[in-house]
Amino acid sequence: MDAALPSSFSASLPPWLVDELPQLASTPLPDDEARVGLAIELADRNWRAGNGGPFAALVVDASSGALVSAGVNVVLSSGLSSTHAEVTALSLAQTRLGRWDLGAEGAELELVVNWAPCVMCYGATMWSGVRRLVIAGHGDECVDLTGFDEGPMPDDWIGEFEDRGISVHSGVRRAEALRVFREFGASDAVVYNARGRSER
Repeated sequence: MDAALPSSFSASLPPWLVDELPQLASTPLPDDEARVGLAIELADRNWRAGNGGPFAALVVDASSGALVSAGVNVVLSSGLSSTHAEVTALSLAQTRLGRWDLGAEGAELELVVNWAPCVMCYGATMWSGVRRLVIAGHGDECVDLTGFDEGPMPDDWIGEFEDRGISVHSGVRRAEALRVFREFGASDAVVYNARGRSER
């Protein structure tokens, strides 16, 4: 271990996605189908490239469909457990706009993800300032198919979002999202839970 205490950290998108950002930025995403479709495509490519789990997220301008940022899970490539797709996309959007509150100045930004957030990303989404969450689906299928521990989410997590002015729309291209999880689960890809849940 290095004797000097660290004073900064960083994480980057994988090169294959960085190369495609200009094209993605120039192509508006007109509706939920297109937005979730892109998230599913990036999630599928991400785990196959070995960057992290099969997860991707976008921050999108709700009215114009302009892509503000794109993120994928980079836990394996960065070595940082918090670099889930949602955290990555939200952080890149905040960096681009120069503010921590993505809802400031009347902005109507939404977070688009290929499944419901884990407990960490639930908090990150809640405090980010986005006004809408669009997901391919929610439920136990992700855990069952992939083996990831998503953490102890509140029973009424959708209601908690909506109480804070964040609407939730689930069920967009759900079958396609589940196909990606199924193929990930059938592979020998790394499931990076730090430790298993204790048996009670």
